[in-house]
Amino acid sequence: MTISRVIASLSVLVALPQGAGAQDARQVAISVDAGKAVGKLPPVWRFFGADEPNYATMKDGRKLLIELGELKKGQVYFRAHNLLSSGDGTAAFKWGSTNAYTETKDGKPVYNWAIVDGIIDAYLAEGIRPYLQIGFTPEAMANAPAGTPYRHSWRPGFAYNLIATGWTYPPKDYEKWAELIHQWTLHNIERYGRAEVEKWYFEVWNEPNSPFYWSASPEEFYKLHDYAIAAVRKALPTARVGGPDVAGPGGTFMDGFLKHVSSGKNYATGETGTPTDFLSFHAKGKPTFVDGHVRMGIATHLRETDGGFTKVLSIPSLAGKPVVIGESDPEGCAACPGPANAYRNGTMYSSYTAASFARIWELAERRKVNLEGVVSWSFEFEDQPWFAGYRQLSTNGVDLPVLNVFRLFAQLGETKLATTNDAQVPLDVLMKNGVQGDADIGSIATRTADGKVALLVWHYHDDDVAGPDAQIRLSLNGIKGKPAQAKLWRVDGDHANAFSAWKKMGSPQSPNQDQYKQLEAASVMHAETLPVATGQRGGASVDLRLPRQGVALIVIDGQ
Repeated sequence: MTISRVIASLSVLVALPQGAGAQDARQVAISVDAGKAVGKLPPVWRFFGADEPNYATMKDGRKLLIELGELKKGQVYFRAHNLLSSGDGTAAFKWGSTNAYTETKDGKPVYNWAIVDGIIDAYLAEGIRPYLQIGFTPEAMANAPAGTPYRHSWRPGFAYNLIATGWTYPPKDYEKWAELIHQWTLHNIERYGRAEVEKWYFEVWNEPNSPFYWSASPEEFYKLHDYAIAAVRKALPTARVGGPDVAGPGGTFMDGFLKHVSSGKNYATGETGTPTDFLSFHAKGKPTFVDGHVRMGIATHLRETDGGFTKVLSIPSLAGKPVVIGESDPEGCAACPGPANAYRNGTMYSSYTAASFARIWELAERRKVNLEGVVSWSFEFEDQPWFAGYRQLSTNGVDLPVLNVFRLFAQLGETKLATTNDAQVPLDVLMKNGVQGDADIGSIATRTADGKVALLVWHYHDDDVAGPDAQIRLSLNGIKGKPAQAKLWRVDGDHANAFSAWKKMGSPQSPNQDQYKQLEAASVMHAETLPVATGQRGGASVDLRLPRQGVALIVIDGQ
């Protein structure tokens, strides 16, 4: 099947009705007490990442970095694989390289920071900071069996295990490994300044509990980790270090790692334990393809999240450490398109993102976990077919609906307000069964820094099929004054949605200049106004109709 026919089939699968005008709308009541704070809502959503580091310096990658940096200037972080992999810096699926380390014929190290500097420069230019992943093993250093290729040649459709080539092996010489990291850290301090580098996160490798990423024993990884952390701290004693960014909650591997860093003998220093400023694991959902449509796996995603929280709380000396979910996504492979992943182009991805982040916040609060970050493993894929179904935030430089949800997150305050909602699926039900009956029409209300009330509302179901709209009555108490109107931002089939616009223009794979501008314009959210009915004693109400898979933000003056 040609790529154009694949794209066409994906478009049909995702082009399901966003609302169901012939069906009666579901009546939903949401009540917010603007005068009652009930906790904090940390901005954990401000972390992003990608396998392919070199896209950050390419045209569409640079454009997207600008947009990510604008979400929360100076507080957005980016994690990337392959920052120490050997190669010429040419990007490919699930691959990247910087050639930071080579050796002379007689085995002496040669350091070259030009490519990796360019990547970090691109982040910092837009107010984005590195969540610096130390890896993978440079070719000259990798202890791979003779004849093992260093770089993989994986592409979409190939077996996933083909990515596990020479870069997955530990170093032959740990002193050289440590010195590489020590010199890199010294260089970063010299180039960017100590105060800047102190704000970064430093972690070693990716998913060392997975045979796709680590071709050695758990103990060998602990050694790799110890030497790397010791090298960073030698150059910068105040560096923020942690890990291990395991796949899922980590199982027995995570148990062993936590025991090692808390009470084991450090391979590099001989001391007890390894410095640990934060802990990290990954959590993914599991969509399936059922009766011609996608059924999301939000329950799996949340169970993995809860499992990871349970792990990091299992060692008392580590239980209060900040936690970063180093990859948190609806499924596993960003570079894998196909019918089951075509939902990424449209509003299923955006509504899932709103619903899943809300429950991750709720789980962290329930477990009393110090959740600091949630990394969305989604960036962009340079010069690929339009709306090809990759897990990304933009396509050919045009934003997808999911990116607008992060813009809505950015407008939320960090103080939660007391809220009741008669249509939000309870957390325990959602973790057990997902959303298989009535849709999850959920909400989070917050107080912003300037005193306004910001309410996020989403209309989510696991099944990517049509359903009735939600007719929402928002009642607010504790509002001072009598606001006449509220501001509204929408992400749905008809708002802030370049995918819908692209289909309406015939799904062109080579949009001309005018069409490109139209797609850019269609991706932009625009503020609307909603009338506010005011009552006695600080009461007010707002009515909103929200289609299936819609996400909206209502901001009202709460002074």
